[in-house]
Amino acid sequence: MRFAEAELTHDAFLGGRVSAWQPRHGYRAATDPVLLAAAVEATPGQSVLELGCGAGVASLCLSARIPDLRLTGVERQSEYAELARRNLGPEARIVTADLTDLPADLRQDSFDHVIANPPYYPAGGGTSARDAGREAALREETPLERWVEVAARRLAPKGWLTMIQAADRLPEVINAIAPRLGSVNLRPLAAREGRPAGRMLVKARKGGRAPFVLLPPLILHAGSSHSTDGDDFTPLARAILRDATPLEWR
Repeated sequence: MRFAEAELTHDAFLGGRVSAWQPRHGYRAATDPVLLAAAVEATPGQSVLELGCGAGVASLCLSARIPDLRLTGVERQSEYAELARRNLGPEARIVTADLTDLPADLRQDSFDHVIANPPYYPAGGGTSARDAGREAALREETPLERWVEVAARRLAPKGWLTMIQAADRLPEVINAIAPRLGSVNLRPLAAREGRPAGRMLVKARKGGRAPFVLLPPLILHAGSSHSTDGDDFTPLARAILRDATPLEWR
């Protein structure tokens, strides 16, 4: 199954450095996968597994910044997996599977990095999205703890999990990570100065023993409100989102 060409748009990311095919209606990547990619401290030649890769935007942005990565993506929705293959090209391995039922060959692999942008909203409650693809991307069916468990199993020793998640789910994230990974680093993401964090970036290491680190928040927008045409990103946020600048973890 795949989207018809008329159902797609070709959208630029990282100031036009890369572009990706996405459904016109459905789940569409915005800033979150770009921020996720910016937070990954990979080096050329390393292996990266993206769980729930959607159309592959996070992996695409990561590969634009760091060359020669060995990319693997897992996506359960076949039409989005097909877009990821199209966007990332033949050198990336895209597997159409549920992360709770990975094929045997993938279960035998280990990776230097696992990245993920799990659904932000717990099962039940709220208003369902009318589009099935968007609903599947935003509201969880697989518990968050299971995402972390699968990621930890696929990490090589000393490998890193990097994840973006809603800030109000921090207790769940910590509870899921604590038995499996260490050296946890957390960076809150706030829309504006003085506002509560809405998202967070989390890193944890397999076999890590360093103490927990809570970093200063990344402020995405300048000023107290959006008062002009165009974007109002802070200089650092603009550098990350437009110029492929990495987000430092220090």
